[in-house]
Amino acid sequence: MIQLMTDSAADMDAEEYEKNGITCVPISVSFGDETYQESVNLTKKEFYRLQEQKTEFPKTAQPSPQAYLDAFRKAKDAGDETIFLSMSSRISSAYQSAVLAKNMLNYAACHIIDTCTATGGQRILLEHAALLRNVGVAAKAIVDAVSELKSRIVIYACMDTLENLRRGGRISRAAYALGTLANIKPILHVTEDGQVTIPGRAQGMKRGMSFMLKKLEECPPDSAFPIHVMYTSDPEAGKRMADYLNLHHVGNVALQLWQVGAAIGAHVGPGACGFAYVRKG
Repeated sequence: MIQLMTDSAADMDAEEYEKNGITCVPISVSFGDETYQESVNLTKKEFYRLQEQKTEFPKTAQPSPQAYLDAFRKAKDAGDETIFLSMSSRISSAYQSAVLAKNMLNYAACHIIDTCTATGGQRILLEHAALLRNVGVAAKAIVDAVSELKSRIVIYACMDTLENLRRGGRISRAAYALGTLANIKPILHVTEDGQVTIPGRAQGMKRGMSFMLKKLEECPPDSAFPIHVMYTSDPEAGKRMADYLNLHHVGNVALQLWQVGAAIGAHVGPGACGFAYVRKG
């Protein structure tokens, strides 16, 4: 049997992980002294409610090495193969912790993939791996297919606030004040090697959407895969993004609309929206 595993940066709900037979190793989210486990005792909606109410800035922490050891040991003791899809090693050290746990268990049948992405991109790869597993594809072939597909993942998002960049030390107070006054919206992009970059800044969310649309047109989507439209705290922002794509571009490409979880939402902030898709090969 093949067990699929991931960390909670893949942004499925707990019910979706269970329905698809996927084990999720949760990322921790803290508000001051209060710590939660994403998709265990913290839902997406609850996270954004807490983010709005709390004075403390949310902090995330990768799963503990013990969490990986427990998940991998259970699969190994059952005699199963495991495929673990980790969020980008350029974003978090979760990948390295998973590799360490595999080596500590001497678990040769555990295949760990650095997805070089997160959120919608990671979810696309996980859904593809689940589809292949469910039709009886061997573990090695699934690993090869996911490893090929990950190079075609494209992610763009537009942040609605500069507050998270300021608190994270990415911009100065002066730049924050000036950018807020000018209604500047940073555009985030995850590169093919898994780094988060800011390729542009737009004055207002509508221009931010226009910027992202141009990037999509430069790199057209593969219609065999849906475009995942994502939003953080505001469902209307996600709906506007989906409507904008439908109006201007996507045609026969299916859209999936859903909320980003705490692992990524804690860093991009409320009001953000964007999309992830597979570009044509």
